[in-house]
Amino acid sequence: MAAIAVDTFVPDGSAMVDNRVAPRCGDGSRKAWEGTMGETRSWTGRRDRFRELHAEGVFVMPNPMDVGAARLLASMGFPALATTSSGHAASLGRSDYRIRRDEMLAHVAVMTASVAVPFNVDSERCFAGDPAGVAETVELIAAAGAAGCSLEDFDPVTGAIDLLETAVERVGAAARAARRHGVVLTARAENHLHGIDDLDDMIARLRAYRDAGADVVYAPGLTDAGQIRRLVEAVAVPVNVLALQSGPSVPELGALGVRRISTGGALARAAYGAIHAAARELLAVGTSTYLEGTITWPDLQAAFGAGAAPDAWPRVR
Repeated sequence: MAAIAVDTFVPDGSAMVDNRVAPRCGDGSRKAWEGTMGETRSWTGRRDRFRELHAEGVFVMPNPMDVGAARLLASMGFPALATTSSGHAASLGRSDYRIRRDEMLAHVAVMTASVAVPFNVDSERCFAGDPAGVAETVELIAAAGAAGCSLEDFDPVTGAIDLLETAVERVGAAARAARRHGVVLTARAENHLHGIDDLDDMIARLRAYRDAGADVVYAPGLTDAGQIRRLVEAVAVPVNVLALQSGPSVPELGALGVRRISTGGALARAAYGAIHAAARELLAVGTSTYLEGTITWPDLQAAFGAGAAPDAWPRVR
């Protein structure tokens, strides 16, 4: 069946756009992303650039929650960006792990097409219960224009970390699918975020994920410099670290051998925190001093223009 040109409301809150969608799977996801979102547009250059960023040094890859934030960050010179599952969910008024796969894919397609820099995808567990489903999701993420994606080993349904054998099988399936498209795969060990303070197990998992084909490894939540250095030395592949207030600075992380630093849902929380503080001032005092810290409209519009891809999609009507 050929793709059908339709008008659709993209579920990240953006305006009505021109969109070409392929027939849907049973779960509502699309088997292929065509037209401006996939086959007629080459993402190879971005994927090559993204992979090269991991070769040496350290770079910061912030996580915008929507197109406006993505273009603002791109205009400031960040070499790559990443989606945030919690930030995307928050933009829809939901909690984390409450986004469907088709919503995630639509969000990725809009984000990757809106800027010229590579985009990594926070793809949670790849919305699949088995390795075949993981591979299918990675294929769909690649078709939506991503330069990279991640896979977690925590299962929110069971509330537990996957058995190592299960997690390795899933990483292997994701890695094979990612390799077919030149997509950088990041494998995540979620121990620290779920109360398992066992660095040896975390390292063992990430080494196993590396051996299964992961290009980058990530243990979100680590803040101790000694533990981060030990992890970097033990895995011998690029390591992503989450920037946290209690953790080392960007230069300090670079000195520890970290290759990539992300922000997770922090920028979304900062944005919503600013709205919350402004609203409290309006309700409690009735003043608007919160405006002192805002970006001007001309500067914001200039950033949106500077951060946009030359052939930016979507085309808002």
